[in-house]
Amino acid sequence: MAILPIDGGRYGTKQMKEIFDDQKKIEYQLEIEAAVAQLQSEIGIIPKKAAQNISSMARSGKITVNRVKKLEVKSDHDTAALVEALSEICRPSAKPWIHYGLTSNDLVDTSNSLQIRDAIRIIEPKVAKLALILSRLAIKYKEVPAVGRTHGQHASIISFGLKFANWALEMSKHVERIEEFKKRVMICKTLGVVGTGSLMGSKALEVQRRVAKKLSLFPADVTTQIVPRERYAEYVFSTALIGATLEKIAIEIRNLQRTEIAEVSEPFRKGQMGSSAVPVKRNPVKSERVTSLSKLLRSQISVAFENIPLWHERDLSNSANERFTLPTSSILLDEMLETMTRILNELHVNEDRISQNLEITRGQIFAEFVLDELIKKGVPRFEAYKDIQRIAFASSEDGTDFRDAVKNDLAISSHLSEEEIEKIFIPENHLGASSQIIKNVHNIVMRSCSKFF
Repeated sequence: MAILPIDGGRYGTKQMKEIFDDQKKIEYQLEIEAAVAQLQSEIGIIPKKAAQNISSMARSGKITVNRVKKLEVKSDHDTAALVEALSEICRPSAKPWIHYGLTSNDLVDTSNSLQIRDAIRIIEPKVAKLALILSRLAIKYKEVPAVGRTHGQHASIISFGLKFANWALEMSKHVERIEEFKKRVMICKTLGVVGTGSLMGSKALEVQRRVAKKLSLFPADVTTQIVPRERYAEYVFSTALIGATLEKIAIEIRNLQRTEIAEVSEPFRKGQMGSSAVPVKRNPVKSERVTSLSKLLRSQISVAFENIPLWHERDLSNSANERFTLPTSSILLDEMLETMTRILNELHVNEDRISQNLEITRGQIFAEFVLDELIKKGVPRFEAYKDIQRIAFASSEDGTDFRDAVKNDLAISSHLSEEEIEKIFIPENHLGASSQIIKNVHNIVMRSCSKFF
């Protein structure tokens, strides 16, 4: 019986959820047992024939989650149950060397790292893909003047493509962050009960180095019984940070899809219903889903940070909740990336409405540029500012066009000709360095993200 939407198939891709499946977790841990035994034998810690048998049986597919759970009922210890299940199918001569020099968290933490490794292999290309989609949209709309809003108010002219460029660059920075944190969070630990490698002695670090290399992980430099939980906190924080960028995009799409703005709209497929009661509605439900899941994703951060301070060389106060935080963070982010990619791939941009919205303030959005022209004519800034404010507030009250009010006010017209004033009120004249900024961002994104495809 599915209880959580993740389990019920509502959220998360099959590919990502398989990484955190119970049977897959066992397979990860058995692969660690196999690798450790094999590499211990290579440097003379355990007999080669024993290692061959342990490795062969660990990779045989004969050990099932049902068998491990049955043994766990007796032992009340999941790792001990897995080791016992492996011992059941190994030769008598190999049994003494199973799990040699290891402790439970050598398997638990290293298998966590394997899950994170494989989750990153899914997440990173999706982040890169989204950066490329956003970059292409930035290029497409770089010459489209639009309303730039601050505090929810019309502020000045913006290139509509600049919105996408801002998001594209942040997604490419997330790719950089992922590359940087891999060496900190994908950690292999095989140093035993309190992190000394006591039973393997001077050869312990070499075993760990070789196992890490075989598993495409990074060897721990120092641990207690466990990998420091700062590493997992960084991973969870990083997933939430990417999620926050996705939420930022989603909120802008939701706002721009408001009826009174209507500059963009989410894809709306044939047969889709926006409301059970109002047939005409096209609600931004996908963007709202991203916003909703981002809140849940961020909540995992506090739990991950609470796990950093543990007693002495370890306790179990982190263990149960990590069975939630690591899968939940990975699966939610994967779902959000999938959703946002679908939104942006089919996003409808209404250029006519973008142009119409520039006229809502009847020219007042050009006030910045009137001020600039007066300053260039030698008018003191605050004198010009007060005149423009006076004219704007008066034209708002009596419903006149700001451009006409500027032309008819002697404080302005005595400095600017009608031709100069007309030039100010052309939106395309005020995109500034937008085109070059967008091209620069596109080049950055291409360098950092195109390698994935």
